[in-house]
Amino acid sequence: MSETPAEFGSYPSLSDRAVVITGGASGIGEHIVEHFVRQGSRVAFLDVQDEAAAKLAGRLRASATSLIYRRCDVTDTAALAATIDEIAGRFDTIDVLVNNAGNDTRHSIEEVTPEYWDKSIAINLKQQFFACQAVIPVMKRAGRGSIVNLSSISWMIPGTGLPVYIASKAGVVGLTRTLAHELGPHNIRVNAVLPGATLTERQRKLWFSEEYVAKVLQNQALKRMITPEEVARLVLFLGADDSSAITNQSYIVDGGWI
Repeated sequence: MSETPAEFGSYPSLSDRAVVITGGASGIGEHIVEHFVRQGSRVAFLDVQDEAAAKLAGRLRASATSLIYRRCDVTDTAALAATIDEIAGRFDTIDVLVNNAGNDTRHSIEEVTPEYWDKSIAINLKQQFFACQAVIPVMKRAGRGSIVNLSSISWMIPGTGLPVYIASKAGVVGLTRTLAHELGPHNIRVNAVLPGATLTERQRKLWFSEEYVAKVLQNQALKRMITPEEVARLVLFLGADDSSAITNQSYIVDGGWI
């Protein structure tokens, strides 16, 4: 990342807070991990990309208060619950959960099978619910918590070419709203972040053709690409006590596309 910590906000309330981030080895998740580490948080991130995770951990280890990587297929509900339970034991609490893991592989209506439907829902929606379910008892005991679910503007544009993913991401917003009301009495906040076309390495390699970039910039108010750092900074704010009165909300980071 190019910017230095002094260039952007610092959140004292995040110092020593225990944070769990799914899908943290690459893309937006990698930047969320790095941003929480910079705030002095104790960070655990889950992924299945061991090589990318090792590279990230190696880069951050010297400056991290506490940094844990756990290999975990988040679609394996039992493994996800067990991993979160183990992390809660290591940290003695979990203050912030960031449900970032997902997969936006393009697909047509015609090629979707029941098996593909289940697989896409599992990685883009189901695992977010069960990660929340796993941390809720820990947060209830602490009397506080912040959950940030990653959705997408794709269902608002509306997008095309990935219908099951879009359905999942719309579901994330519904899940966020109901959990916010169920958990509010326990001082647990639940919000969603909806990125637009974000310039991650995966997006650059797989989808960001000159034609697509031109389409994005035509639709956005800001005539530049959105970076994963810009998404991560919003997640930081929602995890910090600075947003202590904010719950049940969905925040768009898209350069003014919507």
